[in-house]
Amino acid sequence: MANSLLPDTCAWIDFFNARPTRLAEKLEERLIQGEVATCGVVLFELIQGIRSVREETLVLNAFQALPHLELTAGVWVRAGRLSFSLRKKGRTLPLSDIMIATLALEHKLSVLTMDRHFDVIPGLTVIRGE
Repeated sequence: MANSLLPDTCAWIDFFNARPTRLAEKLEERLIQGEVATCGVVLFELIQGIRSVREETLVLNAFQALPHLELTAGVWVRAGRLSFSLRKKGRTLPLSDIMIATLALEHKLSVLTMDRHFDVIPGLTVIRGE
């Protein structure tokens, strides 16, 4: 999965809502190239915002076609360590974003997002939709 992405939830929201943003365009480009993975955290965030059965079916079908990254015990430990190190520097990030970042680091993926707080994570490659 070299050069692959782990898109943040905001990228998927733009994509599924057919918003004409650079974030959605970059996600679509990488989907066509087969360079997108996902994880349960992003799926959870999308499902909690679903407005209809049709939307849920669309999301679930799309995600079945993608590599799914699992949160193992080791990933949870690394995420806790990352959060601890950031908090020592005065940075507190949401659990969901810590998990996305940790999975991306673990699998050497870039994160596609608009959220600037990903920038404070050492070693993480962030791709913006700007």
